[in-house]
Amino acid sequence: MALDQGTSSSRAVLFDSKGKIKGLEQREFRQIYPHSGWVEHDPLEILSTQLEVMHNVVSKNKIKPDSIVAIGITNQRETTVIWNRKTGQPVYNAIVWQDKRTIGICEKLKSMGLGAHINKTTGLLIDSYFSATKIRWILDNVSGTQSMAEKGELAFGTIDSWLLWNLTEKKIHATDYSNASRTMLFDINKLRWDNKLLKALEIPISMMPSAQPSSYSFGESNILGHKIPITAMAGDQQAALFGQACFEQGMVKNTYGTGCFMLLNIGSKIKYSKKGLLTTIAWGLDGKVEYAMEGSVFIAGAAVQWLRDGLKIIDKSEDSEYFASKVKDYSGVYVVPAFAGLGAPYWDMYARGAIFGLTRDTGKEHIIKATLESMAYQTSDVLTAMQEDTGIKISSLNVDGGASSNNLLMQFQSDILNITIERPEVVESTAIGAAYLAGIEIGLWTKKDILKFRKIQKRFEPKMNELLRKKLIKGWKKSIERTKSWIDNNE
Repeated sequence: MALDQGTSSSRAVLFDSKGKIKGLEQREFRQIYPHSGWVEHDPLEILSTQLEVMHNVVSKNKIKPDSIVAIGITNQRETTVIWNRKTGQPVYNAIVWQDKRTIGICEKLKSMGLGAHINKTTGLLIDSYFSATKIRWILDNVSGTQSMAEKGELAFGTIDSWLLWNLTEKKIHATDYSNASRTMLFDINKLRWDNKLLKALEIPISMMPSAQPSSYSFGESNILGHKIPITAMAGDQQAALFGQACFEQGMVKNTYGTGCFMLLNIGSKIKYSKKGLLTTIAWGLDGKVEYAMEGSVFIAGAAVQWLRDGLKIIDKSEDSEYFASKVKDYSGVYVVPAFAGLGAPYWDMYARGAIFGLTRDTGKEHIIKATLESMAYQTSDVLTAMQEDTGIKISSLNVDGGASSNNLLMQFQSDILNITIERPEVVESTAIGAAYLAGIEIGLWTKKDILKFRKIQKRFEPKMNELLRKKLIKGWKKSIERTKSWIDNNE
């Protein structure tokens, strides 16, 4: 069983011994926006939805709990929960990775001259995206929490740790290397929490979970009266890289979820980016650590949700392909969905979203199509930076996540990148990656088995001529430039 706790929904997926899906349950939960640029979740709602789908996938598919051999947890990364060790109650809502409220704390870290240390030690750049400044914000703004933290009464965790703690009846406070590497507090060279950064942010080390390999015996959970071992945890993007069987250096995948996340396996040696990409831990397995280079696009599928819930110009996310297909040419309309600033390779916390190229004959179909295309353009920006950084010529891209099922988008992605796009039969790469890591720990599978299971459902080959491709990319670049630094850094 994979527990896939994402940004907009909690899911539980059952896989058989050949890696085929035998059951899937999903439940969306509330997105909380207390102020502009703030994004929160209720940790107790996350827990209750995750427990609900975990039990439902077993009961609805008439699965005997004792036939489940292991559980793997995968999760939205960076999202920060702090809870009281005695009561088990969160001291504040979970602050989501998309949240921008800690820009001021980031500026303070920059003024302290910590940028180079953070990059070399954690592989990351100073940004409100990561967990470190979210912890500091909660300790600053929730009365009494700093003194409670210093007394050892509070625990911090990304969502994997929060779920594990609750699933193991409040016994195990742990995370895995891949999630730890997203906090901006973890030394990816020495595989331990960095004292210099903890001290700079006045975060007591007693709050931090123990960090373990991604395949590891984390503890046991009780499902309908049966104890089942939890043998894997991994951040959702690293789990997807594993689920796509990107085991070799130079293999790359892109996940189209709430955000877009491209990871390139760079092997067992750390390489640092000069193009605004991140170096992160891919996974810990078999006594070794593999690293990845990552480009993070903050808003991808979330922009389609915005079309649905904000603008209300589509009823269902799936409708976006139908309306976009009505526009037969390229109208010059661009949507830059910088709702939470710009991620890689720009890293502009002060950018905001915009629509360009509107004319009197622009209709909702044009805006829908341009929103879909924005995912492909942002992906192109990241892949170009990756190739320039590493010198690796990428000839094909493995895709997964909800929007990868959109054929119109995948064809445009192939066209704009001028490379082959490969979509596997199982697009639940995040969930299956967690399941594979869990299965490896108990000796159920090897990497060779996983390579045999993987099948390509569809390949997309580029069809666009070079002149048009260059023209479209030029328009996108112009649009990006005009969204940068939109708000003042003191707002």
